[in-house]
Amino acid sequence: MSALAIRDVWKRYGALPVLKGIDLDIDSGEFAILVGPSGCGKSTLLNIIAGLDTASQGMIEIGNRPMHGVAAKDRNIAMVFQSYALYPSMTVRQNMTFGMECRRVPKRQQFEAVGRVAKLLQIEALLDRKPSQLSGGQRQRVAMGRALVRDPLLFLFDEPLSNLDAKLRVEMRMEIKRLHQRLGSTIVYVTHDQIEAMTLATRIAVMNQGEIQQFADPDTVYNRPANLFVARFMGAPPMNTLPARVVAEDGRLYAALGDGGVRLPLPMTANTGAYADRDVVLGIRPECIAEYNRRFEDGSTLVEAAVEMTEPTGAETIVLLRLGGHEALGRVAPDIKLKSGEHARFALDTRKICLFDPATEQFIT
Repeated sequence: MSALAIRDVWKRYGALPVLKGIDLDIDSGEFAILVGPSGCGKSTLLNIIAGLDTASQGMIEIGNRPMHGVAAKDRNIAMVFQSYALYPSMTVRQNMTFGMECRRVPKRQQFEAVGRVAKLLQIEALLDRKPSQLSGGQRQRVAMGRALVRDPLLFLFDEPLSNLDAKLRVEMRMEIKRLHQRLGSTIVYVTHDQIEAMTLATRIAVMNQGEIQQFADPDTVYNRPANLFVARFMGAPPMNTLPARVVAEDGRLYAALGDGGVRLPLPMTANTGAYADRDVVLGIRPECIAEYNRRFEDGSTLVEAAVEMTEPTGAETIVLLRLGGHEALGRVAPDIKLKSGEHARFALDTRKICLFDPATEQFIT
C-alpha cells in the first residue's frame, strides 16, 4: 500500500522553478531518502509534504487521502528537524507531551506513550532535565521521541544528524535504523550525506536542480546509476568517469582509453554492441581499481599506470593515478606502499564497468 503519493509537484518562486514535476510513490513501511546537493529542492519537497509550504501545481496524498487544503497539524505526520526545535523552558517530558496536550490526549495515555518511547530511546533518566542540560545526541533523541509518541502515518526527517560530530552521527544513524526495523514505520528522510542515504534507505531518490534523477534501492543507485550526475554524486570517492571508445576485436568488445593503449573488456550485450566504434563515457568505481595481486571474481584485468598521489586513510590508501591519459582514483590495501611519480600495476574489476552516452549522459549498460 502506498503511504505517500506525489504527483506532478511543481514549486515556483516567481518565474523560478525549484521543483519540476516530481512524481514519487513511497510504500508503507519504507525508508525513503531524498538526497542531493544543496539547493536541489529536497527540503522544499519535504516541507510541501509536511504542509509547511504549498505546491504551485500537483497533488500530495498521505494514506490515500488528498492533502490539498489540509493543514500541517491535520496530516497525521511527525517531523524531526535539523535544529531539534525543543522548547528550552520545558523538561524533556514536557517537550514530548506538548503536542499531545494540544490535542487533548488523556493524561494516562500521555504517560504510557512517554514511558514506552523513552525506554525505546534509552532516555528514561533524562525526562526531568531541560534541553540545556543535554548533549547534542541526547537532544536529537528527545526530538525523535517527541515525534514517536504520536504514532503517525508518516515520519519526516529533515537532515536530523547534520549538527552532530562524526562519532555521534554514526551512533545516531544506527539508532534510527534500529528504530525503523523495530517499528516498521514509513519514513521520508532528507540528507546531503550519501553515506546516510546508502546505509539507511530502502530506496533512494537522487535529486538535482528540482528533478528526480533516479529512485531505486541503494545497490541499483550505486552500481547502475541512471546517468552521469548520479554516478558522480553517489560514492565517496565518487565513480571515475573517463572518455573512451568502444572497439570490436576478435569477436569481443573493448573500451579503449586515451590513445588505445589501455583496453578494458566489455560484456557483449545489445546495448554495448550498438555503441561499437562510438565514443562513450566509461564509469568505474575506485574500489574496482586495486593492487595488482588482488583477484576479483571471474578474474582481473591488469594495467600499468603512473601514480600521481596517495592518501593513506588507515583502513586503505586512496591512489590518484593516470589511466589511459586520464586521472582516476583507486583503493589499495594499506600495506601497499606507492610513491608519487612511480609506475605500478593495478588490477581492475571490469565486471562492474558502466557506460554512459556522452551526449545524453544516460546509462547504457
